Amino acid sequence: MGTAEPTAAKSGLRICLAASGGGHVRQLLDLQPVWGEYDHFFVTEDTALGASLARDHRTHFVPHFAWGQAKQGSVFRMLGLAFASFFRSAAIMLRERPDLVISTGAGAVIFAVLWGRLIGARVVVIESFARFEAPSLFGRMAAPLAHDLVVQSAKLAPFYPRAKVFDPFRMLDKAAPPKDAFLFATVGATLPFDRLVDSVAAVVADGTLSDEVLIQTGVGGRRPDGLRVVETLGFDEVQELLKKARVVVCHGGTGSLITALREGCHVISMPRLAELGEHYDDHQAEITDAFVQRGLVLQARNVDDLRAALAETKTRTPVLATTDPRELRDFLDGVIGGLTRRAAADA
Repeated sequence: MGTAEPTAAKSGLRICLAASGGGHVRQLLDLQPVWGEYDHFFVTEDTALGASLARDHRTHFVPHFAWGQAKQGSVFRMLGLAFASFFRSAAIMLRERPDLVISTGAGAVIFAVLWGRLIGARVVVIESFARFEAPSLFGRMAAPLAHDLVVQSAKLAPFYPRAKVFDPFRMLDKAAPPKDAFLFATVGATLPFDRLVDSVAAVVADGTLSDEVLIQTGVGGRRPDGLRVVETLGFDEVQELLKKARVVVCHGGTGSLITALREGCHVISMPRLAELGEHYDDHQAEITDAFVQRGLVLQARNVDDLRAALAETKTRTPVLATTDPRELRDFLDGVIGGLTRRAAADA
């Protein structure tokens, strides 16, 4: 659990913010104008981003587990982690007793959502922004537990007939700020990604890339000789690096892609692939393809692709984009308003 002091509450309402690492947590942070003035706490995984959260917010950690672990042959490991998560989530939720649970997924927080429903909290489930074409396993499991269900792509509406649709994606009509001759490569907050690290090291070694380079490798990831590397970085540290980076090479997670696009970087996405054992499924390939089709990012699946993408950044104008959660915030404000009015009437 984090060490931040309990939040000064605007009212007696207590909000649980449940999300696994990476883009899931980042979207909850985008919603801070909704929950920031209320007594709140996070349930998330023990990652660098989770540690950053714990400095400023009351934060509880649950074990990382996912169905993909079973698909990769680690059935008993997955079951053990799920068992631990079930009871850890119960202890957190029974002690905190939230009135409202807001969750953006994924699997690691499914039991926080379940226990929230069992103890009588209102549950809002927001299907991952990473899912454009088809629902996530978390979304399918959590939907029956939700009082309110939100999807962020109109293509998901047929899968969730009672869901509200709020697409937060927005292009930014402005020029990119000045940048340094600097490339930042990041594998994300959770798993190592040696193919990405090795590809960046190869284009440095053969002289394709002469910019300053920093690679965030993930815990236990490959550490190429002669390059500046770091295993983990806090969210604020990543933000500062993106402000100066001309090029960002990253995995295909929405959090990494959107935060780089906001800062006007040339973004080259290398999606993790399930067939190579780099992730549990190919949702990162789906995300990357969707971003490529919109003209937002370049894609590289190997060293040759990366060389070509780096050459293209020298003549290409960077595109800026972001997520605008105002419609979703308005909806959540309405949910919270209903809860506070009901509490006042019952007092």
